[in-house]
This record gives sequence, structure tokens and C-alpha cells, in this order.
Amino acid sequence: MTQQQHRFDGQHVFVAGGSSGINLGIAVGFAEAGARLAILSRNQDKIDAALAAIRSAGDAAPLGFAADVRSADDVDAAIAAAHEAFGPIDVLVSGAAGNFPAFAKDLSPNGFKAVVDIDLIGSFNVLRAAFERLRKPGASVINISAPQALNPMVAQIHVCAAKAGVDMLTRVLAMEWGPLGIRVNSIVPGPIAETEGMRRLAPSPDARAAVAATVPLQRLGNVEDIAAAARLLSSPDAAYVTGAIVPVDGGWSLGGYASASAALATELARD
Repeated sequence: MTQQQHRFDGQHVFVAGGSSGINLGIAVGFAEAGARLAILSRNQDKIDAALAAIRSAGDAAPLGFAADVRSADDVDAAIAAAHEAFGPIDVLVSGAAGNFPAFAKDLSPNGFKAVVDIDLIGSFNVLRAAFERLRKPGASVINISAPQALNPMVAQIHVCAAKAGVDMLTRVLAMEWGPLGIRVNSIVPGPIAETEGMRRLAPSPDARAAVAATVPLQRLGNVEDIAAAARLLSSPDAAYVTGAIVPVDGGWSLGGYASASAALATELARD
């Protein structure tokens, strides 16, 4: 018997970083389940394309805001506008991220700071701005983390540091906001096909095949896998889940990442 998908009819879902990749997949998945979507991203052209995809998925009038998560004022203004239009936020997804491979010895202070500013400080800005606009009780907050938060990887010192911080935001806010009826969790995607992260860290078909071979389930994930996890964590079926760091990675975090880390180091050394 196929389990019936929980519906989010009329609920307000706000996705930071929702114009592409995993975050757009999450937004589309919620739209298919009846939610009203608001997304935030830096690039207006990408926002326009994402809104078209969300409309095709079932939300006739989604909202899109061009803002940089590094600007607390701009994030606050966008979330305030979404709240004015749709009311309290039922599901908040904070997923803005930046990444590029670089050995620590080659990484400039500005390069390190850029990733920390987007991933960690940007996440804080989104979470802080959203707090007063979250439904209390009942809101679900999901931070999109990364395997680098849990597993050290070469040429990823900036992402390891930033995403580990994001997971600690999740844990602390689960403690602080739990008494208000707000649940806060992290999703840790594994290697996901057709995303910018995979294009950067496994740029060739051979490299992607090698990564897939290190996953116990023997395949790369897809954005629908992450979208399904986000809906599950935001549904009544997960009503007693908060402060969890949830790998959605086909078992990759059990050890396959080490081979991928070594392969990335070899490829960068060759370059």
C-alpha cells in the first residue's frame, strides 16, 4: 500500500535560497502538497524561473524576493512582506549556501569569510528575522546542512566550519524555541545529482559515478528525496522530532565520504 502524502493546503512555506537546486526542489514539493510559497534568493532571473516552476507545481501565486542573506535588513524586509501577504510562517526552510573547493593553504581570508557569511551568518539572519513571524505553536523550521558539517573533508575547511555552525544553531534553537511549540531540525543532504554542489565537487561523469559507488544504496540522490524528507519533518508524523540532524544520503555518511574526499584531493592536486 502506498502511503498517502500529508497535505499542506493553505500553509505558508518560506524557503530562503529557494531559486535553484535542492531548495527549489523543496519549494516545488510543498507547492505540490498545497502550500503557499514565498522564496528568497539573490538573483531575480533565477527567482522568476523558480516562481514559474512553483506555479506549475500547483501554487498559483507564489512570492519571490530578491535579497542577500548576508544583509539582515533585507532578509527582515522580505520575510515581513511574506508575513503580511500570507500570515504566520508554518514551515521555514533556510538553505542559502556557498561552496567551492580549495585547500586551506590556498584559501584566502575573504574566501573563507564569504562562505561563513552566506552559510552561517546568513542562516542566523533568516532564523532571527523569521522568529516573530513563525506560527506559535506549530511551526517547523528546517536548516539545510551538508555532509561537511559531520565529516571532515579536504578542500572544504570553510564549508565544514560554516555548516557545523548551522547544525549547532539547529540544536540551540530547538532548545530555546521548543517551549513555544516550534520544532527546529537540520537535513543533511548526501551527494545529490544535478545540483551546483555536485557540479563543483564532482565535475565529470566519471567523478560522479565514482561518488555514487561510495553510497551504500549505490546511487546519487535527487532533489525529490530531500523534498520528501522536508515534508515529513514538517508533518504531524514528526510532531515529536526536534533538534535532530537528519542525514538524507543513502548511507553515504557511514564512510563513503572519505573516498570522495580523497578523490577530490587528487583532482585538485592534478589541477
